[in-house]
Amino acid sequence: MKKIIIGSRGSKLALLYAEKAKQYLINSGNLTKEEILIKKIVTKGDQVQDKRLSEIGGKGLFSKNIEKELLDKNIDIAVHALKDMPAIETGGLYSNCYLKRNDSREVLISRDGKNIKDIKQNAVIGTSSYRRDFQINRLRNDLKSKLIRGNVDTRIQKLQDGNYDAIILSLAGLKFLNLEKKISQIFSIDEIIPSAGQGIITLQCRNDDQETKSLLKKTNDSETEIRATAERNVLKILEGDCETAVGAHSFIKDKKITLKAELFSLDGTQKYYEEGTDDIENYKELGLEIGKKLKFKSGDNYKK
Repeated sequence: MKKIIIGSRGSKLALLYAEKAKQYLINSGNLTKEEILIKKIVTKGDQVQDKRLSEIGGKGLFSKNIEKELLDKNIDIAVHALKDMPAIETGGLYSNCYLKRNDSREVLISRDGKNIKDIKQNAVIGTSSYRRDFQINRLRNDLKSKLIRGNVDTRIQKLQDGNYDAIILSLAGLKFLNLEKKISQIFSIDEIIPSAGQGIITLQCRNDDQETKSLLKKTNDSETEIRATAERNVLKILEGDCETAVGAHSFIKDKKITLKAELFSLDGTQKYYEEGTDDIENYKELGLEIGKKLKFKSGDNYKK
């Protein structure tokens, strides 16, 4: 019996994502759990945890090793958090498979349980994202951002050890890890626009692997695919990388798609915002249009 091998990062959260993908494949492909194996793959993003991703190679650090294993035929399916994926897809891989989206909002976890308005003056906020750094500064400009890396448990431990007064994380990850009781505040989309694709698990296979591609297509959630594509098209126009402070979020209602996006200048002092609504079949064009408007408004001062 041929085994299907799923490749995943080895963190607790990444393995939960892989288990969810495995369950989707079992349900949609009439497979048994014994037919699907999960292989842990170490990524450079996991190995180097004392620097910003932009300093050591950018977003692809969480996906390149896994994609290489896929291209080398050591695994059959790759599992990723979509927000960790570069805007431009890797050649030779089929990447248009998205599991149903989880909650995309951002959360605050503070040591004293207070929300963003009530934590102490000049509190230190842990984040590894320029986007989150600049967005928090807009909510309270006295707060001090400090780099934090590592998996969710590591970050929470660093908070409890007193290295930070609060940290910003994604709600989806905390839900998977059953850590919702730790949350001090859930930010609305209007308060903090999340990263493009946040809350989405994406699966990949080789483009020439027709059998696995057919299996992935059965697991794909069409509404999530529409939203993911619209949001990532903003990034494609901006050529977004780890130093690009950009948030993008979409929602669908009454066969219309609405997309909100904001972009910050390199130093975070300028914010550019765009929002648009169109018929759902125009989702690709809406993302590209929003991206072009942001690029024009910013005068390209968001990239080095």
